[in-house]
Amino acid sequence: MTVREFSEATGIGASEILKALLKGGVLANINQQIDYETAALIAADFSIETVEKVPEQLAGIVENIKDVLTAQNPDEMRPRPPVVTIMGHVDHGKTKLLDAIRSAHVAEGEAGGITQHIGAYQIEINHRKITFLDTPGHEAFTAMRARGAQVTDIVVLVVAADDGVMPQTREAIAHVKAAGVPMIVAINKIDLPTANPGRIKEQLAAADVIVEDFGGDVPSVEVSARAKINIDGLLEMILLVADLQELKANPNAPAVGTIVEAELDKNRGPVATVLIQNGTLRPEDNVLVGGVAGKIKSMFSDSGKRLRFAEPSTPVEILGLEGVPQAGDILQVMDDLAVAREIALQRTRQTRLEAMASTTRGTSLEDLFSKVQQGQVKDLNVIVKADVQGSIGAIEHQFAQLNASQNEVQIKVVHKGTGAITEGDVNLATASQAIIIGFNARPDPAARRAAEQQGIDIRFYNIIYQLTDDIKKAMTGMLAPTFKEVVEGYAEVRNTFRLPSREVVAGLYVTDGKVTRTGQSVRVLRNGAVIHDGRISSLKRFKDDVREVTAGYECGLVVEGFTDVQVGDNMEFYRQERVEGSF
Repeated sequence: MTVREFSEATGIGASEILKALLKGGVLANINQQIDYETAALIAADFSIETVEKVPEQLAGIVENIKDVLTAQNPDEMRPRPPVVTIMGHVDHGKTKLLDAIRSAHVAEGEAGGITQHIGAYQIEINHRKITFLDTPGHEAFTAMRARGAQVTDIVVLVVAADDGVMPQTREAIAHVKAAGVPMIVAINKIDLPTANPGRIKEQLAAADVIVEDFGGDVPSVEVSARAKINIDGLLEMILLVADLQELKANPNAPAVGTIVEAELDKNRGPVATVLIQNGTLRPEDNVLVGGVAGKIKSMFSDSGKRLRFAEPSTPVEILGLEGVPQAGDILQVMDDLAVAREIALQRTRQTRLEAMASTTRGTSLEDLFSKVQQGQVKDLNVIVKADVQGSIGAIEHQFAQLNASQNEVQIKVVHKGTGAITEGDVNLATASQAIIIGFNARPDPAARRAAEQQGIDIRFYNIIYQLTDDIKKAMTGMLAPTFKEVVEGYAEVRNTFRLPSREVVAGLYVTDGKVTRTGQSVRVLRNGAVIHDGRISSLKRFKDDVREVTAGYECGLVVEGFTDVQVGDNMEFYRQERVEGSF
């Protein structure tokens, strides 16, 4: 409620409320909204008792499926099929493996061999069912985790026996570990003459995934999707891991599930694939899905068969929603469609307000100290991207020393790698509430935009002691205000020319923003790593000196004191802006 509404409800003068807010460090006006906690504190100062009242129709609204499962009567819980996600590097045979499991040709006819949609499929083996989610990458997996929905029970990590552990494999491992989900390694393509499963297991060990053959706790199964070798062995291993988890749900409760994908079909209207996680969904059920409501008109299985009901762990395509929900939204059955529509409307309004406020979801170094003081943070999650592997080892060593020297905050590296900071790194940071550290590594334009939208803190360093010094200061609340870096443009080197003066002119195409001759600094990037940081000596279009060149145009540029420019390098143009009172 607003300060004015609070004043009217309590009989406290608005000026008195504003004074109380100011004492608490909140500068407000009479029309500003205050939350329940703030209102309760002010009311307590004036000896007014407050009661948090939940409207009757809003009681029982599901925010987290884990809470639903823990609230169920244990006597009504029944075993349910496991939900398995297949992850791994592109071209390592994820879809072919699923194709072999289903004995249907889902891999045929897909553009470029890349999975176009998230598919959810259920198969049966030894009179037991297994549900598979086939993701196009890690984005959907991350999006669901970032929204608090844990849909996967087991992850099958596919690694090609003739190729090895690749960057996307490492990224998948980081996602699985951050989610805390059991993993099974499927070493695929063992029918190829160049296959070397032993080498794969060694590479996995180096990536901190120790398979059972090496004395670890991660099961590994050698398969061939193309030759259909040992597919049943993989399925039996999935069932074994599932048995250890004792997966259960209550099929008699009202249905609750998670949206896996959704789209607007021009003939059928909004269509959503939902994975039922508790209860049973039936046609004619009224449902609330995020900011959308509706009545189930019809339901279909993954093979297109019309269903009369869908039990826990069943993926089902539903028709009848009044709009298109988001992947990761929670579906729940409601008694009254009118109430469902009202809540959907409230949620939509709330989402708009949050978008306008653009709340930060990541943890930043500046607010680390206050969060530690309030007991909100025990671990500082960090993603490290560097120019070379050696830098990562040195940074991890420094972090280990920091962890040993104090107990307030433990630094956890959730992902590490060499090369540019990517959009995938930003998505992982969102899901893990991590900060990203670039050591002589920079983000690409897409990653920078995603970080700004999602409020992810990216820190850049080229000296290790400065990095550890900043984290020490952040832990004690002593991080000083300095300069903010404003990136103004990106360009790629298309050609190079050597002048008689031995200077090298880089022929550039400006891909984003603008290049300005004065007031800007330039970084030369090769494969995402910084190889030079300096000033612009001259900027020309054709033979004329120019002040600035905008995106979509070509230009010639000389970097002061630097001649090792190569075709394919990228340039990042930036300026420093002093920020008073904040880092």
